[in-house]
Amino acid sequence: MRILFDAVAWTSYGQFYLHSGGDGLGPEMIEAFAGQSNGLCGAGCPGELFLIIGPHTAEVPMRIEVHDEPPPADDSWEDVVETSFIPVSPELWLASCMGEGHEVADLPAVGVYRARYSAAGMDAARIAEVEQVDSDEAAGPVDRYLLQLWPAPPAPDRVIRQTSDNAAHHHDWARTLPPPPTAAQKAAEAEATRQAERAAQEERERAAVREEEQR
Repeated sequence: MRILFDAVAWTSYGQFYLHSGGDGLGPEMIEAFAGQSNGLCGAGCPGELFLIIGPHTAEVPMRIEVHDEPPPADDSWEDVVETSFIPVSPELWLASCMGEGHEVADLPAVGVYRARYSAAGMDAARIAEVEQVDSDEAAGPVDRYLLQLWPAPPAPDRVIRQTSDNAAHHHDWARTLPPPPTAAQKAAEAEATRQAERAAQEERERAAVREEEQR
């Protein structure tokens, strides 16, 4: 096991993005979770993970690990999900919704990984934030998050453990989303776009000819 990141990180809008390469702008939320059964770790955008936390705006403990094989289960985590992650680069970057980022150690290689995202204290952190309780005085556990990666073949995402109301809300939301388009649908859409562009170009050329003839 190797630790890639282990620090308290700030974000807002209750979300982090894990980038591998790319421009670091963050995936679209609906695209990230479309077709999934879990609403905490979205992997629908190539090379990126969309990570949900409990509070809207907070500094939270975040840890990212890479393993050679599946790590053992840890019952201390209240909410646990898994999905497949295909990085486009070994270079990783953990970013907040507002663009503030944190460097993450590189992956050992590009390939297909299984991503297990675990959370604890999501409800307690959200309640403390809504009630504006100072973190030093807040009752209950402090929220914390763990992302574990290991090489594995692609597989559907799944919810391993659901405890918090916060996680339940996000899972329910994700399951209402339509599935992402298939490869055939994407190809058909691209072909339709090309045909429309070709027709528009031909019309512009005809219009230019007519204009020239009228001179």
